[in-house]
Amino acid sequence: MAPRKVLIVEDEAPIRQMIAFNLTRAGFDVEEAGDCSTARARIADSRPDLVLVDWMLPDSSGLELTRALRRDEASRELPVIMLTARAEERDKITGLEGGADDYITKPFSARELLARINALLRR
Repeated sequence: MAPRKVLIVEDEAPIRQMIAFNLTRAGFDVEEAGDCSTARARIADSRPDLVLVDWMLPDSSGLELTRALRRDEASRELPVIMLTARAEERDKITGLEGGADDYITKPFSARELLARINALLRR
């Protein structure tokens, strides 16, 4: 079976690279994007199995990207985990109501992230 593909949408390169390293070690095929426009292009070119999205990105918000994915029939069912420093309860609610399937606040552990990714991909 081919490895599952995860797209990481994160503008901070060190965080993106750390996540990519851990996911690659866990057997995932990883693609990276530093902004929403690159993420949209990656999704159109090669649909991932799951998307990790930071809320605050340079060209648009990750929340807007998530909402756009939910509006598009081709990506409506794509699992999305919001991975962000925004830790207030209202932010979590907004993220989940905006279409994220899960919400993880920074800092986070790689083990928890892997567990949450695997749980979503089992569905």
